[in-house]
Amino acid sequence: WGILFSHPRDFTPVCTTELGRAAKLAGEFSKRNVKMIALSIDSVQDHLSWCKDINAYNGEQPAETLPFPIIADKNRELA
Repeated sequence: WGILFSHPRDFTPVCTTELGRAAKLAGEFSKRNVKMIALSIDSVQDHLSWCKDINAYNGEQPAETLPFPIIADKNRELA
C-alpha cells in the first residue's frame, strides 16, 4: 500500500499539521508495510525548510528530513 499526500504549497497551516501527524504515525504505517510520499509545488530547498517547520510543530528538533520524501514539483509538471 501507499499514501500520497498532495499539497498546494509548503508552509500552509493545514498541510503542515497533516504532514506533522503523518510523520508521527510513520512508524505505524511502516509496520504495515505502507509507503508514504508527499507532493508539493515548491522547490527542494523550500521542502527542506518546511521539514524543519513540520518537525518543530511536532515538538522535535527542526531537522531537514521527515520519515518520508516530499516530491518537488516547482514547474507543476506532476500536479
